[in-house]
Amino acid sequence: MFSETVFTPLFLPELTLLVSAVVVILLDLFVKRKWWLAAVSIAGIVVSAGFAIAMWGGDSQSIFFGMMAVDNFAIFFKLLFLVIAALVILASTDYVAKFARFQGEYYALVLLSALGMMLMAATTELISIYIALELTSISLYILVGFLKDPKSTEASLKYLLLGAVASAILLFGMALVFGFTGQTQLGEIAAAIQSLSLSGVVSSPGLMLGIVLMIAGFGFKIAAVPFHMWVPDVYEGAPTPVTAYLSVASKAAGFAVILRVFYSAFGIPSWLSLDWMLIFAILAAVGMTVGNIIALTQTNIKRMLGYSSIAQAGYLMVGLAAVSFLWESSYRGTVTGQGGLLFFLASYALTNLGAFTAIIAISNKLDSDLIADYSGMGKRAPLLALALTLCLISLIGMPPAAGFMAKFYIFSGAVQQGLLWLVIIAVINSVISAYYYLRVVKVMWLGKPASATRVPSSIALRVALAISCLGVLVLGIIPGFVMKLAEMAAQMFVS
Repeated sequence: MFSETVFTPLFLPELTLLVSAVVVILLDLFVKRKWWLAAVSIAGIVVSAGFAIAMWGGDSQSIFFGMMAVDNFAIFFKLLFLVIAALVILASTDYVAKFARFQGEYYALVLLSALGMMLMAATTELISIYIALELTSISLYILVGFLKDPKSTEASLKYLLLGAVASAILLFGMALVFGFTGQTQLGEIAAAIQSLSLSGVVSSPGLMLGIVLMIAGFGFKIAAVPFHMWVPDVYEGAPTPVTAYLSVASKAAGFAVILRVFYSAFGIPSWLSLDWMLIFAILAAVGMTVGNIIALTQTNIKRMLGYSSIAQAGYLMVGLAAVSFLWESSYRGTVTGQGGLLFFLASYALTNLGAFTAIIAISNKLDSDLIADYSGMGKRAPLLALALTLCLISLIGMPPAAGFMAKFYIFSGAVQQGLLWLVIIAVINSVISAYYYLRVVKVMWLGKPASATRVPSSIALRVALAISCLGVLVLGIIPGFVMKLAEMAAQMFVS
């Protein structure tokens, strides 16, 4: 069903976030107590989430002449992005003192980037997808450079230049797909491909080249090898709350748009989905291995988590490769497949946000991101050290944290689809990752503290940390509710 009016209530979550960003910028001109800016931002996120929740479970609809979908898949990711943005804003309340003159702009850019991500998950037309992606990217380029010191400026410049190249590659791929099919709407692209014979598709390499270029463009957004070169420097140089935001929100948005594009436009015929399944499987194996091996040598915790993020993208692509068999298998009603991939994204978001929130508090006190400086943190700040330990255990994939269940769902789906070789590589990489994650735990709990001084943190940061850690535990012990929501969101691919 299409709604072609200029304004529709189905667009209220996005509209609310846009209005909130504008209000925050204007309010910054008049208020002296800047905590109001964070409060208004959180209020806007809560209202936007309320509108999104009200739409959950309804019939799938298209708005704006078929350019946007309103379905459970889009709503699931909208709520995920809103939760991430809210936790990042709460965790930033101490850190924003480093750019006190630009707090309004900071909070507004977080809201605008979240708006772009929400649009990325919902858009079903190539031009709209590109515009949503650029709205997100431009906001993030600015946020990375917010500290205005040499490292932050260098990180922002590298991110901008490499991001521009990735966007150009993505746009070229979209242009090739459009040139081959004559369509930009995902459903119409799928119909155009299905109407052709296999020989007709193979005889024109333009389509396959276009798909490969789109994988490269989206691969940059999810930090997949070999499109990961921006990650370590950007993660190290960016403000720590922005690094946290990049590590989870940008990755989740990238996977959301990949799922939307590749299953809506290139899921049928089966030989085509198997082709890009093989690409994702190879990228997964290489990404896990490269990310984990390089992370072993890191002495800076932000760079370590940067390479960890590359490895985590590899684990996620194991699930992406597995569910490419969707059109030939009976996924409906199982706990693996698409639902497992969405569950992994949700658990990874909470885990990484929890880890970075603890790092924000500790680094603010130490003024250092070196792992060696975390020595004895278990005695100086036991709750922060405990929270960081829980999140690192979750990233390894150990019970009772959420990471264990997330990897269980992903790996189970891959085994069921005959990708045992890929799961073996993933399990070996999980064992390798335990070394550098547990090294941080060892330093915190067994190392000698350099000082007896406590590590202070604001109430807002402690709330963000508590929510993240509680989520990690709940998803690890009783994952059924979130898994059910993830399966409902994934129904668009199996109906």
